[in-house]
Amino acid sequence: MSDASINASTIRDDEAGFRDYFALLKPRVMSLVVFTALVGLVAAPVPVHPMIAFCAILFIAIGGGASGALNMWWDADIDRVMKRTRGRPIPAGKIEPGEALNLGLALSGFAVIMLALAANIFAGAFLAFTIFFYVVIYTMWLKRATPQNIVIGGAAGAFPPVIGWIAATGDMAIEPWLMFALTFMWTPPHFWALALFMRSDYDDAGVPMLTVTHGRRATRTHILVYTVLLAMLAVGAAFSGIGGPVYLAVSLVLNALFLRGAWRISRRDEDASEADNFLVERSFFRLSLLYLFLHFGAILVEAVLKPFGLGGW
Repeated sequence: MSDASINASTIRDDEAGFRDYFALLKPRVMSLVVFTALVGLVAAPVPVHPMIAFCAILFIAIGGGASGALNMWWDADIDRVMKRTRGRPIPAGKIEPGEALNLGLALSGFAVIMLALAANIFAGAFLAFTIFFYVVIYTMWLKRATPQNIVIGGAAGAFPPVIGWIAATGDMAIEPWLMFALTFMWTPPHFWALALFMRSDYDDAGVPMLTVTHGRRATRTHILVYTVLLAMLAVGAAFSGIGGPVYLAVSLVLNALFLRGAWRISRRDEDASEADNFLVERSFFRLSLLYLFLHFGAILVEAVLKPFGLGGW
């Protein structure tokens, strides 16, 4: 093979493809944004035209993806250090930081304007605030400044159901804020469990996660405390406008499992083998993913059943 062919092959390997740009939007996070926003929209007590609903969810998703691109642009330096993130498009050399910045800004403006036109101005403005909160308040400020980064910054990930509700109603109510609170209280134990078995990543990157600043024992205690508070909130929400018997049954089972997992983590012996601790922490982290999805799934079921007189109390 000639040198020219080798160079051409190398260039092709280094060029960004559709998958790289899509990865820049953090599709896993976007999927959670889409689902919780959809639940917020469907749970709203007003009918929404299917086309308006589709457009609203699409633009909320694009806004979430734009936040992800801007987050990757700003965090490119620590992403190169962390094992979990070094394969992302920017640290991998697939996409230039400037490209990520331009894409994030362009998609943010597009998503906000189009949501305002498709649904209402209030929804568009709230999406703009959410993007600002995630990128500026969390990514640029809190993430590297305080071990409470994920506690306060978790609000950004909890806003989508509120945006979905506003897109449907153009107004506020207590129900979307209960969904917000559910996600907000779930975020710390979810991410602290991840930090427990990925602690070396945050150490290497110099990110003041609770595991780094206060140690593993304190983090495990925090997980238990937040899980207890989360369980009370989650079960209590069953008796609100978004709850019902289906939600209550799902919530009781999930919170029993989640409390058991948090208790097991809190009782871990620091002298136990690293492999044993890893398995317990990782299993709790995986359960946390199922926990939020099934709670919102139950809220969605209750909302769908209500028109038939079957959902709610």
